[in-house]
Amino acid sequence: MIANPNTNGISPEEYLAEEELSPIKHEYINGQVYAIAGASDTHVTIAGNLFALLRNYIRGTGCRVYMSDMKAHIETANTFYYPDVMVTCDARDKALVNHKKYPCLIVEVLSESTEAFDRGDKFANYQQLPTLQEYVLINQKRQRLECFCRNAEGLWVLHTYTQGSEIHLTSIDFRTSIDSLYEDVTFGI
Repeated sequence: MIANPNTNGISPEEYLAEEELSPIKHEYINGQVYAIAGASDTHVTIAGNLFALLRNYIRGTGCRVYMSDMKAHIETANTFYYPDVMVTCDARDKALVNHKKYPCLIVEVLSESTEAFDRGDKFANYQQLPTLQEYVLINQKRQRLECFCRNAEGLWVLHTYTQGSEIHLTSIDFRTSIDSLYEDVTFGI
């Protein structure tokens, strides 16, 4: 996922201006810019399935769902990431055309090269978003979804879903079978 750091730090404004013109996507972490590698068929299928399910579910609610081309801005961490799927229901995000600052749900599909980062520093940065209620990690090697939910005390509680489970994303009160999420995915290829 992350490769080719730019050794000269740039401002968030410079990053956003350059990213608009770039033929490849980059994430921005505290002044450093990192190119993002492409994704596997399984990765794209899982993210696409979830996006389609969420898009149909939230239609007409005022919420918006985004897939991989919309940046999440964590201002307190001076960071911009491209989550695989992101939902925002905050009206303040409507004025932001190339990034969102107030998501309630962020989803990352894990890959071998990104898993440690997605579970570690990236999650730590996402936790700084006061509107974020759920952070979801989806395994692409087997049917397994880990959902970290922020409870009333501000603690992150893990809910794990495996084969045969019904997934419940409480931030938007969305339910679906795990089989729907993994539709058209063949494991072991």
